[in-house]
Amino acid sequence: MTSLELIIDLLIIALLIPTIIYAYSLNKSLNLLRQNQKSLAQLVSALNEATFKAENSIPKLKSATEHSSEGLKEVVDSAKELKNDLLFINERADSLADRLENVISTSRNIKTPTPNEEKQTENIVNDRAAAELELLKALRSIK
Repeated sequence: MTSLELIIDLLIIALLIPTIIYAYSLNKSLNLLRQNQKSLAQLVSALNEATFKAENSIPKLKSATEHSSEGLKEVVDSAKELKNDLLFINERADSLADRLENVISTSRNIKTPTPNEEKQTENIVNDRAAAELELLKALRSIK
């Protein structure tokens, strides 16, 4: 039985060596964790504070969003009214342009004045201008 006891003892020793190595590395890790426990606590505290601030900011953000959406709705409604007004003005302008085009095409069909008629019109304009000048001179002399 000595050889069986020896084999069992060697087997236990062979299994204890990795266990000791593992326990040593685990002890190192635990020591490192204990050393960093204070900074980890600070980190958790900072995370809790940031979460608290974020939760308190949500209602303010919601309120600001609702307020700005109301203002935006007013601007959009105003823009829709302006769009309708512009459409109406555009339709009226198209109608007037069509009427003007008809008047122009009608006026082109009217006969052109003769040189004698043009001379008479020019004399009337010159006479009128001369009369206006005389009236202005008379008004200036009254002052």
